Amino acid sequence: MFRIALANLRFPDSPDDAIARAVLAIADAAAAGAGIVCFPEAYMPGYRALGRPVAPPTVEYLERAWTAVADAARTHNIAVVLGTERIEHGAFLLTALVINSDGTRAGFQDKVQLDPSVEELMYAPGKSRHVFQAGSLTFGVVICHEGWRYPETVRYAARHGAQVVFHPHFGEAEPGSFRPTTYADPANTFHEAAVLCRAAENTCYVATVNCASEGSPTTSAIANPDGTLLAYQPYGVEGLLIADLDLSFATRLLAMRCRS
Repeated sequence: MFRIALANLRFPDSPDDAIARAVLAIADAAAAGAGIVCFPEAYMPGYRALGRPVAPPTVEYLERAWTAVADAARTHNIAVVLGTERIEHGAFLLTALVINSDGTRAGFQDKVQLDPSVEELMYAPGKSRHVFQAGSLTFGVVICHEGWRYPETVRYAARHGAQVVFHPHFGEAEPGSFRPTTYADPANTFHEAAVLCRAAENTCYVATVNCASEGSPTTSAIANPDGTLLAYQPYGVEGLLIADLDLSFATRLLAMRCRS
């Protein structure tokens, strides 16, 4: 069994507020016995691509933020998947920074498949995929759009050993949109049902995490390797979603049988 935590936090009031909230959530997740905690997409400095008034981060801010998170990970002996941005050769990338439980950086998983409607105007795409290790857990990361619409991103992680694929994303209610109260409601968009499909078609766990907001169209949830729902966070409710995963169920059988 491996305990994970999903940080279903509200959107930060400022980039510095994101640091403070993340550090508290790391401590709370460790106190709950989790071995790893995952944050929503671009939680530091805050997701910018939907016109929110968040300034582009500086290298100095990012280093300060990542150091604070790494210090918290080391202090509380917990691994972290941090939704953030990074700057490479002057270009901004949406990414997840993976931090080991000793505070060292395991590496980045950049967002390879950008949303063409908004993100391609602001960000450069990533170029490669990776898997990571936290104790007995092997895991991958797919970010928002690419996990929902590109099944091969999850399959890559599963075929390379991932028992869990974390899916940091960001979504908030639009005027007049459907307001769900149960996970994967047929009246809702396809997005939550896609999470269940990604788990079932790869025989691995998929853990998706969003910010908490009023009327949110998607929430944080964990799908079992058979495509059933293990747990989900009540919509719009801030807090940690904690779950124990039996890693023996994540056989990755169907992912490994894929011939293409």
